[in-house]
Formats: sequence, C-alpha cells, structure tokens
Amino acid sequence: MTPTSPYRVVVAGGGTAGWMAAAAIARTMGRTVDVVLVESEAIGTVGVGESTIPPLATYNRLLGIDEAEFMRATSATFKLGILFDGWRDVGSRYFHSFGTTGKDHWSAGFQHFWLHGRTRGHAQPYDAYCTELVAAMQERFAHLPNDGTNYAYQLDSTRYARFLRTMAEKDGVIRVEGRIAQVEMDGERGDIAALVLDGGNRVEGDLFLDCTGFRALLIEGALHAGYDDWTHWLPCDAAIAVQTESVAPPVPYTRAMAHDAGWQWRIPLQHRVGNGIVYCSRYLTQDAALERLLGNVEGRVLTEPNRLRFTTGARRRQWHRNCVAIGLSGGFMEPLESTSIHLIQRAILRLLRLFPQGRISPADVAEFNDQQHQDMEQIRDFLILHYKVTDRRDAPFWRQCAAMDVPDTLAQKIALFRETGRVFRRNDELFGENSWVQVMMGQGILPERHHPIAEKLGDDELDRLLSMLRRNVADAAATMPPHAEYVARYCPAEDRPAAAIETG
Repeated sequence: MTPTSPYRVVVAGGGTAGWMAAAAIARTMGRTVDVVLVESEAIGTVGVGESTIPPLATYNRLLGIDEAEFMRATSATFKLGILFDGWRDVGSRYFHSFGTTGKDHWSAGFQHFWLHGRTRGHAQPYDAYCTELVAAMQERFAHLPNDGTNYAYQLDSTRYARFLRTMAEKDGVIRVEGRIAQVEMDGERGDIAALVLDGGNRVEGDLFLDCTGFRALLIEGALHAGYDDWTHWLPCDAAIAVQTESVAPPVPYTRAMAHDAGWQWRIPLQHRVGNGIVYCSRYLTQDAALERLLGNVEGRVLTEPNRLRFTTGARRRQWHRNCVAIGLSGGFMEPLESTSIHLIQRAILRLLRLFPQGRISPADVAEFNDQQHQDMEQIRDFLILHYKVTDRRDAPFWRQCAAMDVPDTLAQKIALFRETGRVFRRNDELFGENSWVQVMMGQGILPERHHPIAEKLGDDELDRLLSMLRRNVADAAATMPPHAEYVARYCPAEDRPAAAIETG
C-alpha cells in the first residue's frame, strides 16, 4: 500500500462476528479503509448467541443504530438478567440481574448494609432492592428516565448478522462469495498475503480478521497461534440447540436450568424461543442429551437440532502477525452468562482503538493480546464460580465440579467475599460488584462479616434507608407495563414464525 491508499481489511467469514466487525470498521474508519468480507453460503454458522449483556446497547449506539429498528429486524425482546434454576441445589433458584441493588457507600457496597440489616431484624431478601430484578419477576419492562433501566437483548443472531450486512454494504463493504481453499503466506515476512478461494480468486489484504468460528482457519490453521484448554475448570464440552414456537408472552429474562450433567437454556424472542442443552459428554451421551432437551421444551419444534462440540479456552495469541481472531476463532466461553457476542464486540472495539497506521506495531499487538486474555480469564473465573460454589452432590458431574481446584484469582475472590462480604475488581473487569454479589449469594455464600461503616447507622436510620429503597424499587417496577405489551408497541417483529417441522 502507499501512504494515501486505503488500508485493506479482509474479513474471513460472515455470521455475527464477521458482520459485526465489517460494519464497525467500515462505519468508524470510513474512506481510510477498504473492507472485503469473504463468506460461503455453503458453510453454516453456529448462530446460537441469542442472549446478550448490556454493553451491546452501547455498541449499537456507537454505530448509530436505531434501537427500535434493530429490535424489529432481529425479533428481539428485552433482557433484565438470567434466572438460574437448580444451581445451588436441586429445586433452588436465584436471579442475576443487570441492575444495581440498593445504594452503595463509597467505602462499601450495599450488601454490607443489607447484611447489617439482617442482624437488626430486616428479613426482606436482597432481591427486593433491585428494580430490574423485581420488574423481571413481574414480567414488566420500560425505559426509565435518565437511562434508569439496565438491560440487554434476546435476539435472533442470524437476523442480527443480516441487519449488519445491509448496513455494512451501504457503508462500502464488499462481500465475496466463496469457500476459502488456501491461506497464502508471504514467504519473506511470514504474514498472510491473500485468501485463495475455491474458484481460484485471490483476495489480498493488509490486515486479516479470522471470523471462521471454531475452525480458526487463519489464526490457527495458517499461523498456529496456540490454544489454552480450560475444560479442567469448565467441563461441559457439547451442546444441542433447537428453536420452538412461542406458546406464551416473552419474558424479559433468560433461563439457565441446571441438570445432572450441565444445564439448559431458554431464550424467548418475539417470534420463537431459543432452546439448548449444554452438557459434559463424559456424563451424558448425545442421544440422551437430545432426548432430555426435547422433553423439556415448550411448543412445537421449528428446526432440526444443531449439535455442537467445543473446547472451552482461549487462543494464546489472538492478534498474531497481520491476523486478528474475532469471535469463536479467538476462544470459547460457554454461553452461561451470555458473553459470546460481548467478546466479539470487545475485540472489535479494542482493534479499532489500536488500528494500524500502515505498519502493524508489535506494541499494539502485545497490548491487544494482554487485554483480550485478561478479559477471557476474568469471564472464565465468573463462569467457574457457578459450578464450583454449589451444594449439589446428587450426580458425579456436580461432585467433580465441587471438588475441583480453581484458579487462584477466583479462590481469592470467593474467600474474600465469604469472610468479609467484599468484592474487588481489577482494571476494566466486565462483571460488576453487584453481579458477583448476586451470584455468590445465589450459589450459597452468605458472608460471615460486613463492613463496620454499616453500623454507623442507628436502627431508625437503617430502617428508613432500607424501607425507602424497597419502596422506590417497588414503585418503579409498578410503573412498568407488561414486557410483551411494551415490546409490541415499541418494536414489533417484522415477520411471522416459520412453520414447524418434525425432528428425529
């Protein structure tokens, strides 16, 4: 390239990762880049990342996407959190919300005041102090003033990719149809020079984004970046997904239902419901997993089962030479806390902040890799927490999880919270203090002590504070209409459900 020519970005693979990357780069970088996306209609995508977390709303705003238009196009519903069934023990449940709970003091989180309140006779649950959680359990939703509602989306990821493709092509992205037959290397520099397609067409570039999913054709197939396997901490290694027709109004949350060898998801969209089972193949066969999944869905099945095998872990170098792994090619965190699309988004925004000006900087590459790996390790620890801290001993799978050693970073967090009620986060960690508190208490950890600042309040002051906070939450939730009614007014889906088919 010359100093005045556009920087050539080649995106290998479509799907959610490919089109999120192409759309963001084209819209952000404008005429300074030429973006080409290579994909084949003959290669399917995983397409099951349907439950998201709140940063996606920020991502869409950065790209200038109208929320209602996006939700109509993707048949999306709102998501206020995740309902966990059977994780602490069989028959138990708790809710991990996206909201804030109570009111923190700068020296200590609200959980300390709530814990002190328990010693003074206040029996109301921690849940009663979070608007999003109370609204979710009442199946209500609304945009509150001053961005007062923290939420994400439950969406059709295939439609989201289609929506972004339309936007990206308007911004100048060129789509090339074809299967990648060869990754051509620059023998002198060791970089990727071009993608050679099955018809002989060559697509040259300066920077290549590997969005080829689990296959990782560029970052691993061509560049051998290496992979850290985390299945000794996160033992589930298989999943099956199906879609079913809606038989009830969509609720504003995702369900994660534990079973004796893993868990099952249920994600309500406007036009259908996404369902899946995640399991450890050491303890459950594929046939038994499918039977269990189909025996625990609601409504007619609309799709053939999509069977997946995976190895939870992270690519050791997610930016290597002139190739950046985006999405599943960079690693896989199982979908328990809906982080799949977030990790795509995070990698894209990080790349844009470190975007090359001509020559790729080794310092930028090192910083990108450090930050990506830190993100994935922090998410990994949060996921392990759900399996490790449990009272379940009813099956070999859960006994293995309860007995396993965990990373020191997680062990320290658990010990600190169990003893003192404190949660400390490092750098730009994804999950906030309230998320850790909700999950740790939901999984059965009740701190032994609380911060002494809570005892600064006299009984009357504490009573007024807790009563006011509960009342504010109840009043805010009561102003919200039913979620399904709000969605029908705000962003009704563009088309109707597909016809049901028989599954075998």
